[in-house]
Amino acid sequence: MRPVKAAEGAPGLCETGSVNTERLLPLHQLPPGALRRLRGVLTDIDDTLTCEGQIEPVALRALQQMAAASLPVIAITGRPAGWSEPFALAWPVAAIVAENGSVLLQRRHDGLRRDFTQDEATRVANWQRLRQCAAAVQAALPHARLARDSAGRLTDIAVDHSEFAQLGSEDIAAVLELMHSHGLRASVSSIHINGWIGAHDKWSGARWAVEHALGLPFEPDEWLYVGDSTNDQLMFEQLPLSVGVANISRFLPQLQVLPAYVTPSERGQGFAELVQRVLEARQASRAT
Repeated sequence: MRPVKAAEGAPGLCETGSVNTERLLPLHQLPPGALRRLRGVLTDIDDTLTCEGQIEPVALRALQQMAAASLPVIAITGRPAGWSEPFALAWPVAAIVAENGSVLLQRRHDGLRRDFTQDEATRVANWQRLRQCAAAVQAALPHARLARDSAGRLTDIAVDHSEFAQLGSEDIAAVLELMHSHGLRASVSSIHINGWIGAHDKWSGARWAVEHALGLPFEPDEWLYVGDSTNDQLMFEQLPLSVGVANISRFLPQLQVLPAYVTPSERGQGFAELVQRVLEARQASRAT
């Protein structure tokens, strides 16, 4: 994928930068006792596990370590189902919830299972409204570009603001306003502005995945969420244990809800640091 140019004076996209931790507790202060109660980890994908759209090797190893420890990881993303399907098959995750809570992907012995929050008739009707909204966005902002992964989207639309195209804060606000005027829910990730129709979101997707994919009751204090962006705020708010990877510093001025803790490092390295803390706490519990 084409590298995204970092803002002048900012760290390179995959470099470790400093983070303002005045409102966040460093990861080493996360109590081991809280980690010992975990059933598993919920995580964002883009810029939490990945860099430039590719999973970082250290993050993949961390997922493998979690699977070996029988601690499930469920990824929850605004990325489309089509983009997520190969990763649901290849990565050692229990499931991937795609399109902000709309599509649940699970690896099965006979291939991939795909479930939806909405029936087919509802999805078809909604898709017409979504296409109309996308056309309105492009008419109002001719320089705006739909995300390159749009062909794989089944239940939402996405406008690129930082992956292959750049939009400033005023344009992002204008896109959000247009989406809302068309009756869409909308959120801003680290790369896209996503719009969809329906009550689903990352929070409902997390509950759905735990209960449907794992067959477990969803108890929020048994799960930890990792993210990096403004569209992770609902998860930060709802889960007692939440962690931001260090590159969340980019969004601190826009965040109304902060994660409880922050990792020392960015992206996949930060995720791996968290997994190491989780596994150390689990090993210590077994030793006592």
